[in-house]
Amino acid sequence: MKASRIAAAGAAAGITVLALSVPAFAHVTVQPEGAAAKGGYAVVDFKVPNERDDASTTKLEVSFPTDHPLASVMPEPMPGWKIDVTKSKLDKPLDMHGEKISEAVTKVTWTADGKGIEPGYFEKFPLSIGQLPEDTDQLVFKALQTYSNKEVVRWIEVPQEGQEEPDNPAPVLELSAASEDGHHASSGDDASHAESAEKASADTASSDSTDTTARVLGVVGIVVGAAGVAYGVLAGRRRTNA
Repeated sequence: MKASRIAAAGAAAGITVLALSVPAFAHVTVQPEGAAAKGGYAVVDFKVPNERDDASTTKLEVSFPTDHPLASVMPEPMPGWKIDVTKSKLDKPLDMHGEKISEAVTKVTWTADGKGIEPGYFEKFPLSIGQLPEDTDQLVFKALQTYSNKEVVRWIEVPQEGQEEPDNPAPVLELSAASEDGHHASSGDDASHAESAEKASADTASSDSTDTTARVLGVVGIVVGAAGVAYGVLAGRRRTNA
């Protein structure tokens, strides 16, 4: 009886923990593919899970921050989705590679021309963006997720440091520090990867050499041991015969 109560209590606790943890994975989020370094360019993915059991996600609208406008925003073509890019005039032109930019992308909208994101699935919406600002540590994007039943979920609440996460947090892109040489962080990453690969290759070669030496010594040891055993047996026989 006691065991069954403990099992029931454990199951209830597990269900409660699961119920509390599900929303954390159901938010619309944004993550870079690699690094999103200040002053550079990055490819980012807006990850959109379907939270409903009886409706599909048929539309995603992502609004870009107006306090840190981005001059270059390019979506990747996605089968099954129509993509609209909205540009607006800037109050203050941007200086990009010595050229004045008077307008920037303020919103990108993906509209499903098929089934969209069905229940139990998620999808990533990639964008190439830049030049990333150098005077902030993050960019906040506000997103609207529309379902086939006309329900709209507004992911627009800005998370505040030191406070609990809001119910409908806006996607936040964390920016990494710019590389010391002023190049995009991916260049440094490539060099780092190459150096790591070279070191790994050297380590592998060293390991292979060590393994080969160990095998040779092992074989020699076995042969010497076998010879010793044979010698011992023959010596024993000679003593017996004597």
